[in-house]
Amino acid sequence: MGSRLGIPDEKILAVGDYASSPLYSPSERIALEYADCITLSDRDVSDDLFERLGSHFSPDQIVELTAVIAWENSSSKFNRALRIPSQNLWKRD
Repeated sequence: MGSRLGIPDEKILAVGDYASSPLYSPSERIALEYADCITLSDRDVSDDLFERLGSHFSPDQIVELTAVIAWENSSSKFNRALRIPSQNLWKRD
């Protein structure tokens, strides 16, 4: 889907290194850090992270971002529990 939206393959492939990759903007890095903290059970959203998030996004945008992350996490857990395999929606060209 990201490729169809014009996101370069290099950027998609670098998502694991978002924190140090020059391919990501500061707001993208903050959003991905936030996603990591929501997704990974051993992490929490610190006050510092939430404050930094607020410097890049409005309260409404934070709610929307949180909803999208939560939906993707829920969908992932649902599919994994039911042994639904990846639909291979993205393949490197």
